[in-house]
Amino acid sequence: MAGHAAVMEAPTGFIRKYIFSIDHKVIGIQYLLLALFAVFLGMVLSAFMRLRLAWPEEKWPLLQQIFPQGFAGGPMTPEFYLAMMTMHGTIMVFFVLTTAPLSGFGNYFLPIQVGARDMAFPILNMLSFWITFVAMAVMVMALFATGGAPIAGWTSYAPLSALGQVAGPGLGAGQTLWIVSIAIFCVASLLTSLNFLTTTLNLRARGMSLLRMPLTVWAWFTTAMLALLAFPVLLAGGILLLLDRVGGTSFFIPGGLVVSDQLIPHQGGSPLLWQHLFWFFGHPEVYIAILPGMGVTSHILSTFARKPVFAYKAMVGAIFAIGFISYIVWGHHMFMSGMSPFSSMAFSITTLAVGVPSAIKTFNWLATLWGGQIRFTSSMLYALGFVSLFVSGGVTGMLLAQPAVDVALHDTYFVVAHFHIIMGVAAIFGIFAGLHFWFPKMFGRMMDERLGKIHFWITIAGVYAIFMPMHYLGVAGALRRYAQLTEFDFLRPMQPLHQFITVAAFVTIAAQLIFVFNFFYSMFKGKRAGANPWEATTLEWIIPSPPPHDNFGPIEPVVNHGPYEYSVPGAAKDHIMQTAPAEEARR
Repeated sequence: MAGHAAVMEAPTGFIRKYIFSIDHKVIGIQYLLLALFAVFLGMVLSAFMRLRLAWPEEKWPLLQQIFPQGFAGGPMTPEFYLAMMTMHGTIMVFFVLTTAPLSGFGNYFLPIQVGARDMAFPILNMLSFWITFVAMAVMVMALFATGGAPIAGWTSYAPLSALGQVAGPGLGAGQTLWIVSIAIFCVASLLTSLNFLTTTLNLRARGMSLLRMPLTVWAWFTTAMLALLAFPVLLAGGILLLLDRVGGTSFFIPGGLVVSDQLIPHQGGSPLLWQHLFWFFGHPEVYIAILPGMGVTSHILSTFARKPVFAYKAMVGAIFAIGFISYIVWGHHMFMSGMSPFSSMAFSITTLAVGVPSAIKTFNWLATLWGGQIRFTSSMLYALGFVSLFVSGGVTGMLLAQPAVDVALHDTYFVVAHFHIIMGVAAIFGIFAGLHFWFPKMFGRMMDERLGKIHFWITIAGVYAIFMPMHYLGVAGALRRYAQLTEFDFLRPMQPLHQFITVAAFVTIAAQLIFVFNFFYSMFKGKRAGANPWEATTLEWIIPSPPPHDNFGPIEPVVNHGPYEYSVPGAAKDHIMQTAPAEEARR
């Protein structure tokens, strides 16, 4: 541990305090608010998709007035559907599931939980947020680009994404802006990961050994390592894709390609090269989204079960094992590409192997709960919901790890259901759990518990009602990425199921307004939080709420205990703070 930065005076001007702030706590809130905007934009786009899938022939006069090209002739056009699908997936994966768990919560709480006054590089931290903001702005521009929003999907498979306007509407300026936005986002994520790693390794308080760090810090630390190694690959691939579009190169465009009776003057490129580059990033990205949720869940389950995390060292090892294995399984996204059976077998085995550390975490969560004095707060319910969704989505992943099964199901709604449950919804439940748990620390007030529980029950019932039936659609052969499935005779009997899913989606989306009201109302009118309302043990709860500018001020905390000292025999209370004197555990 290399020591701490000097104590800095808090800024007084509005611009320096709230806009271009170098305070990690302000930057964390900025990231969370950006993600909140992104998640509601993403949900609106998904609502458009559900309209087309449930009622493909229906005309929507109001929407036709707002989007005359997207609803030309009355019903939603297939191109508009593909644009909504592309932008929904991109915004949710990059600007919600990557931004909120790592950059939002991590920025705010990692320095406090290790006993630091700020991030290692505060100015770089500020730049990271504003570069992310620019990336989001460019992505929104792509949504309204001349020629239409991009339609190549959130994976932007080549050669479709590499060709330009000749390939069709939505593949002109909109697709170019998409690539530029993702490249900018990669730069911001690299800066963020460097800051996280340096802060964790160099700025820990005295006594804060690696095995005294909360599991949240271990999760952010591992996630930062994944980001540091994964995003450069996507950045390089994005640059090559952009060169194919505007520079006349042939990295991903094969020779002899004819589009709309026009010979494309490229040769020597490989569309599969883009898939390799994208999924080498893309599978670690799954864990960039989910690992912080695992850390938050472990933290909250221990706090509200009033028990230490079961097998803490095994949990740390499982986090690292999941991160490592995530780099050697990318080929399971490419079983359909015609790879060698030997390669398929290798990727299948490594994919199944990730189930081992995942099972360790799941059974350790259950063991942590077993025999505990459980307090069913809103954050605890969301943490339990995370466990439920993680298991539900993970089981179907074991099926898709088999090449013979995946080839049959890969292009169906079975994969949509698996992907959304384990990466999308589970990660968002981790975000909800963290927001309810740390809200009193961030704002000094409590979120309304009754509203929080109402929101939880509607949301978990809604997401299961949305995504569980998609497994049946996939087994029946319903094809993903298609704007309309009623043209297939064998799928017409499944149309009522699409309509049920759509109604469930609208109810679930509407229920999120409960959370928004609770969040902003509680920020200003919520009940005042005490110093430690959850009776937690980690370092963020030894300082005022909200924390002062320099967190711990001139007095550096000294850590004498692990992060989860609950129900210690002989202790005066059922919890021991990490900074309590060493002899307190023996009272």
